Amino acid sequence: MVRSFNHDKWLRSFTLSEVDIFRMDQIVRFLNDRPGRGHAIYLAAALLISCASYACQTVKPTASAGAKRYDFKGKVVAVDKSRKEITVAHDEIKGYMPAMTMPFPLKDEWAFDVLAPGSTVGATLVVDTDGFWLEGIVVSSGGDDTINSGLSDRPPAKAIGQDLPNFELINQDGKNISTKMYRGKVLLLTFIYTRCPLPTFCTLMSSNFAELNKQFAASQVLQDRTHLLSITIDPAYDTPKVLRSYGAAHTGQFTQEKFVRWEFATGKPEEIRRMADFFGLSYREENQQITHSLRTAIISQEGKIVKVYDGNDWNPADVFTDVQKLIER
Repeated sequence: MVRSFNHDKWLRSFTLSEVDIFRMDQIVRFLNDRPGRGHAIYLAAALLISCASYACQTVKPTASAGAKRYDFKGKVVAVDKSRKEITVAHDEIKGYMPAMTMPFPLKDEWAFDVLAPGSTVGATLVVDTDGFWLEGIVVSSGGDDTINSGLSDRPPAKAIGQDLPNFELINQDGKNISTKMYRGKVLLLTFIYTRCPLPTFCTLMSSNFAELNKQFAASQVLQDRTHLLSITIDPAYDTPKVLRSYGAAHTGQFTQEKFVRWEFATGKPEEIRRMADFFGLSYREENQQITHSLRTAIISQEGKIVKVYDGNDWNPADVFTDVQKLIER
């Protein structure tokens, strides 16, 4: 018999930010729908403690004395040597997370010369206060390129210089919006999903946008001539209500947030897919999680694609400078 548990009240008993509370709430709700739900709260706490404090940090594969280690097994889906990471369809990591497909930084650089899609690997997953990574990898078998087809990104440079097509979306207030509405302003857009478990993916994109939002707010000119747009790639789960809660937590305004400068949008699955395809973003759902790449774009006042970042190594200061140049030209 499972006892009733008020997890909202329990979350508030911790000294956490609203963003961390939202993130933990999503983990609890996800785990409550799975077998063994009685352990959901405790696993959620472990996940939050492991990742919340480094949500905005770059991965740094040097373990501290308090780092946790887990046995890790799975099959390689994609290899990205330039970013020093591999995407793995992994087995359940006991005591940490269910089986899913996601990217992992890899410390053993030699392995990139022998790994290929389809390789079976064993390793140690290290989770520390400033990141997570795989080390001590053992490659058990050769690869099969056919399983990599689901995440074959198109070059982001293909979109640069093109006019942004008109995409029809729905914002956090349930209102219909379209990308043509932002003509006359410099538009920054990125792709996220609220249940993303990786601190260096969607959470980092939202944290970067939060920083840009603050910088734009400090100047009346920038307030009037810029707009931020975060688009979910999980429209089935990320309803306007969910996006509103997620967005308000990231802006820090909570119930007072009006979403004037920064909106969060969902839409019909086919429209989200069409938009992702335009920017060369790949994503697919698997085991209630989404394996995806990253795209962040700057669109000029005339609606042309000026720049596309295809990873998570951009920083708000550089984007702020690029936006200023567009406005001052």
